Amino acid sequence: MDRLEYELEHRRPEDEKTAQRQESKTRERFKNGVLSGIDLSKSLTEEVYKTRLKKLQKRLAELHSELYRLRIPVVIGFEGWDAGGKGGAIKRLTSNLDPRGYRVNPTAAPNDIEKVHHYLWRFWNSVPKAGHIAIFDRTWYGRVMVERIEGFCSEAEWRRAYQEINEMESHMANAGAVVLKFWLHIDKDEQERRFRERQANPAKQWKITDEDWRNREKWDQYEEAVNEMLIRTSTTYAPWIVVEGNDKRYARVKVLQTVVDALEKKIKEVKEKG
Repeated sequence: MDRLEYELEHRRPEDEKTAQRQESKTRERFKNGVLSGIDLSKSLTEEVYKTRLKKLQKRLAELHSELYRLRIPVVIGFEGWDAGGKGGAIKRLTSNLDPRGYRVNPTAAPNDIEKVHHYLWRFWNSVPKAGHIAIFDRTWYGRVMVERIEGFCSEAEWRRAYQEINEMESHMANAGAVVLKFWLHIDKDEQERRFRERQANPAKQWKITDEDWRNREKWDQYEEAVNEMLIRTSTTYAPWIVVEGNDKRYARVKVLQTVVDALEKKIKEVKEKG
């Protein structure tokens, strides 16, 4: 055995211990990451909510026309806890938009055709045309959340997905798109309250399933996965916005305000470039 082989052989256990310590620190970081610092007490009164909602929806409709004229595509993704308010936020976001200029893409489990392709294929097919808006109710991030937690993909596949997703979103941004991703955040008690409210309301019972209750049992696992997702995939060109969602009024206004601000900024940049 030469000197190099000797050093490699004897350093390996130390290197492995160092890697294990680093991985342990990383895991702890994700357990106590972004979500633990979110202030869920934020709220709006009904009066303030209605005033701001009306103003923001009107402004968004104006910006929608500007987007079309300037041929700017927009991609907006919604993720969040079950009963987190994704549907309500999307409804308020689109209520004043021209239906010819946007599309809401609900995401369910992949069908047989989609399973044959790379997991990002079905989402790439829904990227909007220039001047149009694509809204995703659940997104490609299922790979690093539900598929990771439920074992629908291998560890190597979900670990590789962070880079794949960042690259796909960079392609969107490089093509001139505005890319925004929202995480609708609520606490466990608020989720239970909304679940029971849905069960008690015949008009909303379709929204609650046994799977929703099962997922609650894995809350800590999902929270760790979400923290890792937020840290690894929030970029300057495709940022994550965590929305304080315990108060639905506050959450809906924050989503609208964030979208309006981002579109105004992009439109200004495009006009300045001429």
